[in-house]
Amino acid sequence: MYEIAKRDKLEFIQNGLKDYSAQRNYDFGPKSRENVSNLSKYISHRVINEYDLVREILSQYSLQKVDKFVQEVFWRVYWKGWLEHRPEVWRDFVNSTPSYSDEDYMKAINGETGIECFDDWVNELKTENYLHNHSRMWFASIWIFTLNLPWELGARFFMKYLFDGDAASNTLSWRWVAGIQTQGKNYIARESNIRKFTNQRYMNTALNENASPLENHKIYSVNEVRQLHTEQKYKNIVLFESDLNVNERSSFFKNYENVYLLLLENKNRNVKLDDAVLNFKRTLLEAFKGEITNSKIVSEDDIKSLNEGFDVLYPSIGENMDFLNHEMKDINKLHFIGTKEDIFCWNFSKKGFFNFKKNIPEVINFLLHEDDFFN
Repeated sequence: MYEIAKRDKLEFIQNGLKDYSAQRNYDFGPKSRENVSNLSKYISHRVINEYDLVREILSQYSLQKVDKFVQEVFWRVYWKGWLEHRPEVWRDFVNSTPSYSDEDYMKAINGETGIECFDDWVNELKTENYLHNHSRMWFASIWIFTLNLPWELGARFFMKYLFDGDAASNTLSWRWVAGIQTQGKNYIARESNIRKFTNQRYMNTALNENASPLENHKIYSVNEVRQLHTEQKYKNIVLFESDLNVNERSSFFKNYENVYLLLLENKNRNVKLDDAVLNFKRTLLEAFKGEITNSKIVSEDDIKSLNEGFDVLYPSIGENMDFLNHEMKDINKLHFIGTKEDIFCWNFSKKGFFNFKKNIPEVINFLLHEDDFFN
């Protein structure tokens, strides 16, 4: 899997990146994805590390030529950092119980709304476990403002089926479309926009194009992120499927007696995943195990039965961190290790993305001079 990811990455850098900015907004359909990177399912699990990717790209191109793609990569970093500073947003999402029409909901998730593009996207999501980013925005807008369904259910639906599902990017993107991430500013899917950027595949789509943003008057306080370390403390370390980077980490992992790999089963998840998604994640764990010889795949019960402290490669706010918070008897016995890049970048994630964006040159300077993940 690592070789496949590397091949796809090189293919995009060599042949797709130069036209990315001009072509990225077009969704030509599931059989024609040459205009996007097709790397998100690897990046979200860090089979391809986003910082390594930026370094590699900037070794071949000037920032000016690849600025749009670099920004897209940093959106993921930003969303993750934003949620780290506001973990209550995630808790409110997973604990939400919105009211809705069961009939309308079932039509939506079965692709039976009568809105051709939306129904096609439902089918694509279920069969391909992917949607083009522009189509995700249209989909979410139609779900919320035309079908009048709760955004929380849509976010769960995406997480269930997407190979690249990420707690921060997915949750906060749905909030953004709804108009509650940036208060009072929602995203409206328009027939003309869909027609243009699907290359006229969808015509005369009747949508609610005059919807007001949803209202959410709750203000979330900005917290300091969890203290993360960059040095080993214990003899064993636990990794989740959310960070399976092996590049330049082999020597680090060799310092441990055991590298435990954990994939949560659905019984331990707030958002249940489709079998195809779980199987994809299992394949990634097996690939990691083939790269790191002292690693082994373990169960939730195996981790809960460990009687001594252990290191944890920090999984970020989401299902995996929820598991540790809820199931470990003494969370204080865990030693959380984070990458220097994450720790640095999250400092710029307390406000909006445009504040982060203006600091991208400083971030890049840090990346180009910081070439190891841990001390």
